Amino acid sequence: MRNPLPAMLFAILGAFGFILLHPFQQDPTSTNAFVGWLLGSLLLSTSLRTASQWEKALVFRLGKFKSVRGPGVFAIMPLIDTVKMVDTRIITIDIPSQQAITKDNVPVTTDAVIFLRVSQPEDAIIRVQNYVHAIRQYAQTALRDVIGSVTLDEILADRESVGKRIEEMVDSEIQGWGLDVAAIRIQDIILPEDLKRVMARQASAEREKRANITKSEGDRLAAANLAAAATMMATAPGALQLRTLQTLDSLGSSQANTVVMAVPIEIMSAIQAISSLVPAVQPAQAPQPEVTPLALGESFKLAGQTAKKVDEPEVQQQHTAG
Repeated sequence: MRNPLPAMLFAILGAFGFILLHPFQQDPTSTNAFVGWLLGSLLLSTSLRTASQWEKALVFRLGKFKSVRGPGVFAIMPLIDTVKMVDTRIITIDIPSQQAITKDNVPVTTDAVIFLRVSQPEDAIIRVQNYVHAIRQYAQTALRDVIGSVTLDEILADRESVGKRIEEMVDSEIQGWGLDVAAIRIQDIILPEDLKRVMARQASAEREKRANITKSEGDRLAAANLAAAATMMATAPGALQLRTLQTLDSLGSSQANTVVMAVPIEIMSAIQAISSLVPAVQPAQAPQPEVTPLALGESFKLAGQTAKKVDEPEVQQQHTAG
């Protein structure tokens, strides 16, 4: 029972009248008085109403708005006043799934939820026939309008901003309705299956690109570190030997590995020392004369004169024979 107070009051007043008047005796006056007592108790008990802490009671007297009562116990005029209870807690209103086309021509299906609170009960009841139905219908229209003005990437990346835009549109429309929209949030976005597959391939390619970039950066850093290590080992005489011994030690930790040293490190060092001494031991070669164009021309001229001297006796012998 929503309001047990009237029933309890009527029962108490009826029992008190029964004890006081003693009805159903031979005297009809007491019986009539008891009936009148019951009618008065019924009117008095129905004049008391209670409202919970989260409720407001709108009192209408002969159809005209009189006042707002509650929470707690309040009295009304029986048979004249009527009461309309309004819940002032935050209520949730589901927006059914709406199919809309985004700015980049992608069909999506979205649903949302409205968090609503009644701030002025008299305005919400008097000015709007059914404020829950009215705000749900307007929120559906606002949802389609906002979805059509943004791209799919904006919806997926920032649902909160899309919900705030819908909330601003709804707030501007319900001014004077006595309602406060706490928030509007998009719950789900349903995409076509082929678009989901395309987006999955795009995400996979993007992750593969990041992995390749990360691997190449790691290779570059490793090459730089190896070059720096090689430079440092070249400056220290025994660094390479220590590194070789460290490598052999790491390989020998497992019994399955067998390491064979074909040439000892000392012999390799001796060979490197001999190769460095070879240029110093070789004899110095005589410097080759530099040939210039003038010296080359004089050589050809001297060769020509010699050939001429050799040919002249042969010509003289031929004339004498003739």
